[in-house]
Amino acid sequence: MKCYIVLLNIWIAAVYYLYFCRERPYYGATALIWGIMAAIWVYDAATGYTSFERNRRHERTGLIFMLLPLAFPLISAARGMQFPMMASPVMPSSVALFTIGFMLAFSKRVNLFIMLFLCHWAIVGVSKIYCYDIPEDALFACAIVPAIYIFLHEYVSTNMSEHSKPDPKTANMLIIALCAATGILFAAIIAQPLLQ
Repeated sequence: MKCYIVLLNIWIAAVYYLYFCRERPYYGATALIWGIMAAIWVYDAATGYTSFERNRRHERTGLIFMLLPLAFPLISAARGMQFPMMASPVMPSSVALFTIGFMLAFSKRVNLFIMLFLCHWAIVGVSKIYCYDIPEDALFACAIVPAIYIFLHEYVSTNMSEHSKPDPKTANMLIIALCAATGILFAAIIAQPLLQ
């Protein structure tokens, strides 16, 4: 599975951004983000850091996230778009959504570097909703908020003790505040054009 995710990340970096999106500004920077994620997954596969074993606590949420990329072409079709202009399940935000879903369902220890890059991608994805008229990316922006909470909460509960600074209770409060602020920011960005 890690090899499949590496190939998806390389495809997005090399084919999607460096070849098909050359006319977009900053296409090289976005290709670099996906290239770095591919390199992190290669390192992860070599070291075995993230062991993909079934995580029944978040299995349903992970399954929903893994299936959401199939909604991308359906939303595009409902908007009247046809191939090749419609969003597909192998575009950047849909692959990021699938990756998060897979990590939720099949990983008890998450690579936080991958999460960091996926969170950065969510911020980029929010801007693409209106810049490039891709409202399908709102699915990923909405999904990243509960994913951040779940991953960080799991990290705090397994790696921090009462003697940690901050203590686990304070860390969980900070995580809730972070997720609430991120959710409000994303909601405001998504809703702004609708309110004008």
